[in-house]
Amino acid sequence: MSEAPGTHNPQVLPADIPVPQDDGGADHLTGRRLPDLALPATSGSAVNLAKLTGRSVLYLYPRTGVPGVDLPPGWNEIPGARGCTPQSCGFRDHFAELKQLGVAQVFGLSTQDTAYQQEAASRLQLPFPILSDATLAFTRALKLPTFGVANMTLLKRMALVIDNGVITKVFYPVFPPDKNAADVVAWIQASR
Repeated sequence: MSEAPGTHNPQVLPADIPVPQDDGGADHLTGRRLPDLALPATSGSAVNLAKLTGRSVLYLYPRTGVPGVDLPPGWNEIPGARGCTPQSCGFRDHFAELKQLGVAQVFGLSTQDTAYQQEAASRLQLPFPILSDATLAFTRALKLPTFGVANMTLLKRMALVIDNGVITKVFYPVFPPDKNAADVVAWIQASR
């Protein structure tokens, strides 16, 4: 599972990554109203998810990797840590389908700062903004499940379907991460 130093490819999802278990960390989220907070976006604006109308999809991930930049020590051994780029690419690839199914907005969210996120959003050609919760205000307000590594507090991977500022469906834990968007699409299709 280890990569040679300087050879990290975030688009590759190793076959032997550990599967995250449901620790109950998201059990309280269904039916919750989102906090009234504006989050900086890679689009250059600020987004207040609580004030959006219609259906939105928000996927949360620990951190995107950068090609050639080594992962934090032990990253591949943390259940649910690896796969942020494949998860983002899945939502990119299913973006048009989500829109056709009536999803008004799609967003990614991590605790990385906007400048870091902009590199990934550009490199991956994401057709939607990534939101930053670098201050952890959103994370704390919703009591989102997190983990720590290398002096970073990171979100555990999940996806939320949000209707008019209220969480109507939670996907947690997410595995495999590259199938998360397809699972969201299938749920929306089945619930119509």
